[in-house]
Amino acid sequence: MAGFFGTVSNQSCITDVFYGTDYNSHLGTRRGGMVTFDPELGFKRSIHSLENTYFRTKFESELESFKGNQGMGIISDTDAQPQLFNSHLGRFAIITVAKINNIEEITARLLAEGQHLTEFSSGRINPTELMGLLIIKGKTFVEGIENVYNTIKGSCSMMLLTEDGIICARDFWGRTPIVIGKRDGAMAATSETTAFPNLGFDICHFVGPGEIVKLKNDGMEVLRQPEKNMQVCSFLWIYYGFPTSIYEGKNVEEMRYITGYKMGEEDDTEVDNAGGIPDSGLGMATGYAAGHKVPYQRCISKYTPTWPRSFMPSNQNLRNLVAKMKLIPNQAMLKGKRCLFCDDSIVRGTQLRENTEILKELGAKEVHMRIACPPLIWGCPFINFSASKSELELITRRVIQDLETGSKKATMLADAHTAENIEVSEERLKQYAKTDSPEYKAMVAEIAKRLNLDSLKFTKIETIIEAIGLPKEMVCTHCFDCSSKHTL
Repeated sequence: MAGFFGTVSNQSCITDVFYGTDYNSHLGTRRGGMVTFDPELGFKRSIHSLENTYFRTKFESELESFKGNQGMGIISDTDAQPQLFNSHLGRFAIITVAKINNIEEITARLLAEGQHLTEFSSGRINPTELMGLLIIKGKTFVEGIENVYNTIKGSCSMMLLTEDGIICARDFWGRTPIVIGKRDGAMAATSETTAFPNLGFDICHFVGPGEIVKLKNDGMEVLRQPEKNMQVCSFLWIYYGFPTSIYEGKNVEEMRYITGYKMGEEDDTEVDNAGGIPDSGLGMATGYAAGHKVPYQRCISKYTPTWPRSFMPSNQNLRNLVAKMKLIPNQAMLKGKRCLFCDDSIVRGTQLRENTEILKELGAKEVHMRIACPPLIWGCPFINFSASKSELELITRRVIQDLETGSKKATMLADAHTAENIEVSEERLKQYAKTDSPEYKAMVAEIAKRLNLDSLKFTKIETIIEAIGLPKEMVCTHCFDCSSKHTL
């Protein structure tokens, strides 16, 4: 995932770009980049690795070298950005929030046409450079961006810093967001509206799917009208989004509170308290406690001063260790209690199983888990939420495989690359995805058993859709029900 911020102002924009980009730090951990344009000095770009530090620490010392009234920045989990181009369309910089599934195919086609690639990220093709090459094949920026829409499989939202303003183009299906903000003498665009309040911007437009807009300091021009169909990612609200952010008019924390409240109302499990797994489980937990009429208590706190994000290291074992080290149980709140916890999702399950063991060792009488989304049964081909190299890494798929074959072995902790992959048909998988079907109940019960939980429940898709407030067909729920496969 990645997040970006860009602004065009009637005065220097450097601090706005710096702080606006920093407010997207929760969306990426590997690369950070800034670029500005000044009519006299041209483009100034800087890219840094963030794998062992944070965005501010890398860029703060060089802010004085940036000049101009327009600029943009990005924090990414993937490629080095921004990329610079000098073409028949003029000079421009490009940043993207993208997952390109047919990148090798596109690369081969461009090389056959005589194009060349100069940028590599970790030895791989840089997808942002690839998107730039597709754009300059067009006679205009709009035509070039439409070429991206028509060529890629996956998703791509982008921002282009030109010599005459910033062009923003949202993914054709609207899977990732772009929101426009306005203040006197300036316009801005961002992935996260969290970037707006402290910089004085007010939300003025949610860019639609496939829509292309151009920002200048005095306003916004629509260059391409939005598509009617949308498939915005439901995980923006469930997991990715910062609590104060707003997508499609719905606040993240409000959505999480509603899902928790509804589950709390419906749940008949007797518990002594409810709390969240920091950070993305906290909003749901406050709602659950209110709906279930039990105290909200922080039985686990997150130690943030020195620990980086849990998925920052490339090694899975190290990620698990970091995640464990920064979540600290509070024995005083646990001992002798029937404790219920809310979390955003269960992917592999390894970390949750270890946490459950620790909580019970510290005296928790019971440990119950409530999850903010349905079981993850399919990997994400659009924004790569689960980042699984194989769907066998998903605990649901290993449990389903064992249930289908009658196996009794707990493959949850096995190496997904060595585990035997028994093909399970899409129709059978959909039976497991259907809430309260016999297959669904068997799967959830087995997951709870393997994770040593006293009870486990997942939020229903219907509850998520109701809390978001959009029609089901406008929200991507592919990971839960494979409903978006036809849009690849």
